Amino acid sequence: MNYQIIINRVNIVDQIEAYWTNDDYIKLLEKFDYPDASDADASSLKELLFMAISDFEPKEAAVIVLEYKLSEHLNEGQIQQLSNDMFLDKVCEEYPEIGLHSTLFHINQLLFKAYNGKFPNAKATIIECSMTPLESENEMQLTKENVLKLLSNGLSSSNLIKRLFDNAMNENAPFPEAEDVLWDLTTTDNLNYTITTSEYWLNKDDIIASEFEGILEIAVDVE
Repeated sequence: MNYQIIINRVNIVDQIEAYWTNDDYIKLLEKFDYPDASDADASSLKELLFMAISDFEPKEAAVIVLEYKLSEHLNEGQIQQLSNDMFLDKVCEEYPEIGLHSTLFHINQLLFKAYNGKFPNAKATIIECSMTPLESENEMQLTKENVLKLLSNGLSSSNLIKRLFDNAMNENAPFPEAEDVLWDLTTTDNLNYTITTSEYWLNKDDIIASEFEGILEIAVDVE
């Protein structure tokens, strides 16, 4: 099926406001020994957390936040190693398990802001676009895999996704990694989409066309 893709806006951001909730802030404040966090004014929770975090050494704070978000995925040794690596590298881009990149980004940026830049500054990319089928009036809701395949014609050949997943991006092949490469995909009408991912995967320079056509074929699993 042929689609018309229009890139309406590309924003590079260093935080995604909706990720951390007030409940997260309260639970983290308790872990950073702030008393009666649940009684604090909701509008001040984030700033209170930053102040509470600053009373701890950066590595110790990193361990606390990593344990809070990733204790079900990582063991103690992995968390200790990550808390060291976060000072030197953007682990949210380089960690081998790409399924953890999104969470590591949010952890990294929370600590980056709490410590005024002692951690590397990572970025996320938010793309607003429309994807309209040219041969059908029945719009289906696209998956992350569908969206990445449709974006292919508008991306530079040097784009990391195209280089690492060339076959999946350009052929009728399954692309399970798309679920982790794209952090979030939302739509209200199955035509206009908001895509969130890492700048590591997709940056402004990667997008070489604002309007282009893409062909969507349903991937077939090969035994």
